[in-house]
Amino acid sequence: MDSACFTRAQRLSCKMMNPDLFKPSPDRPQAAQPAAKPNRNKSEHVKTELAQVVVDAKTGRSYCKGKLLGKGGFARCYEMTDLASNKMYAVKVIPQSRVSKPHQREKIINEIDLHKSLQHKHVVKFSHHFEDQDNIYIFLELCSRKSLAHIWKARHTLTDPEVRYYLRQIISSLKYLHNKGILHRDLKLGNFFVNENMELRLGDFGLAAKLETVELRKKTICGTPNYLAPEVLNRQGHGTESDIWSLGCVMYTLLCGNPPFETLDLKETYKCIKDVKYSLPQSLTPAAQKLISSILQKNPSDRLTLDQILAHEYFTKGFTPEKLPPSSCVMAPELNPPSPAKKFFTKMAKSLFGKKKSKAIEKTLAEEKDEISKLVSGIVKHSIGRQMSYKTMGVNEATSPTVQLPSSGPLDTPAEEESRKSASRSFKGTVASSTDACDDTPIPAAVADSAMKVLNSCLSSMPTASRNPPCLSKPKPFIWVTKWVDYSNKYGFGYQLSNQNVGVLFNEGTHLSLCDQRRTVRYCLTNNKHFTFPADALPEKLQNQKHIVDLMANYMEQNLMEGGDVNCEDQAPPSSSPLLLQWIKTDHALVMLFDNRTLQVSP
Repeated sequence: MDSACFTRAQRLSCKMMNPDLFKPSPDRPQAAQPAAKPNRNKSEHVKTELAQVVVDAKTGRSYCKGKLLGKGGFARCYEMTDLASNKMYAVKVIPQSRVSKPHQREKIINEIDLHKSLQHKHVVKFSHHFEDQDNIYIFLELCSRKSLAHIWKARHTLTDPEVRYYLRQIISSLKYLHNKGILHRDLKLGNFFVNENMELRLGDFGLAAKLETVELRKKTICGTPNYLAPEVLNRQGHGTESDIWSLGCVMYTLLCGNPPFETLDLKETYKCIKDVKYSLPQSLTPAAQKLISSILQKNPSDRLTLDQILAHEYFTKGFTPEKLPPSSCVMAPELNPPSPAKKFFTKMAKSLFGKKKSKAIEKTLAEEKDEISKLVSGIVKHSIGRQMSYKTMGVNEATSPTVQLPSSGPLDTPAEEESRKSASRSFKGTVASSTDACDDTPIPAAVADSAMKVLNSCLSSMPTASRNPPCLSKPKPFIWVTKWVDYSNKYGFGYQLSNQNVGVLFNEGTHLSLCDQRRTVRYCLTNNKHFTFPADALPEKLQNQKHIVDLMANYMEQNLMEGGDVNCEDQAPPSSSPLLLQWIKTDHALVMLFDNRTLQVSP
């Protein structure tokens, strides 16, 4: 559901329930408490604590430490500000104790040298580095929108246009690296950073390596488990195809909400990768399913190349936005493909404004005029096509036409042909006179006159119904809680949704729900990792939690009346049911927050 739903649901506290309904689970033996560490570690910790102000001894420049951006196995990343220029950086701080051995220092030097050599729009910019007796400092471009991992954690899934937007930029950076003979070897959501303008930057070259021949390829298993290619696990070495495999896993994760081979057990994950065993949800478009299947091929030579991926119908026939709003970091954006009219006015503005052109530029301008003429035909054909579709199907059955640039060939009927010629004639005449007048000084009136004539030609060919078309899309269906039971003194909080799905948010933060008339089990860990199982093939370790959910579901079904009687014929599919994130109960109301940003208040 898109908006918050306020409804009444019957409350039942744990004190009102029959305690015999729930049998206590066997007590688990407590793990032995680790022995207290000597106090000497505390002094070592203080010694390695990063100073608030760091000074480059060679240049004398001082940098003020800001917030912690992230941390890994060998380093931490801080926001730092140059006190002289106020410029902000993302600074990777590596303790000298981590590079005390020659091979460790060599690894860091190689990373610095490699990153320093990279100059690309979609690669994190390397600024400079220095070191002191405590740390090595690597100054990088600051990406204020954090990473795709943060966006994925907030959104769980992205729309196809968003995925195309990010993948195009990732592919651009990968083509640059591969053309330079460099493999990234650790492509994952956390290494795709997003700057203030929502532009993607590929970063973290700690595992990057030079591309070698098959015989000399490094056989080391490195990278993130969920994104490793089969040939890497089989110690056949990394190639460009291994990066492309990881790209396919990234695409799957963004569209589906979890990596394709993720399981509860790492060994099982590796087995699924080697066997290329994964499922494609029906929620994916056919084009997305085909592209993912073409990338996640066991044989590296069978995988699509980067150019072939861009030429796939998923990209060529799907809309890719030029920019994304910052709000898309936390919520799905409203994206509309550009219309032929918008393209026309953009092209016309370019051709009408400007100073005296050289011959070469005049030639380009002539080509643009020709293209604009084609766009005029496209606008008229687009509007007439809508008129014909409304006449054929009826106003209530008409669907939004696909926005494409039509060919410049003849239209279907003499009337359509005449409309196109009329619009084109008015356009060509005004463009010719306007561009002559604009050689030295732009004349806004000429631009407006040209635009008005073309617009009037388009409007004159449209029927009244098409000018004010009816709403073709129904409001999105929503789901709300109809029953709930508070048993948080022992297990957790249980609830039933209006689509009959039942879920329990357990006290330790995990969530388990029964969907599709209890035939499917959805399980969510505290780190937002989601798993889906058939109810009859549930792992043994989840059986106890499912038993608790079953008991709560049966109790609510037998003892509670449904609250919030709202007549809603179109329910969202059970697979899209929201998950409860947090809840709070007072003497006056129950407040529930769900992962689709819905807030329900039940008095």
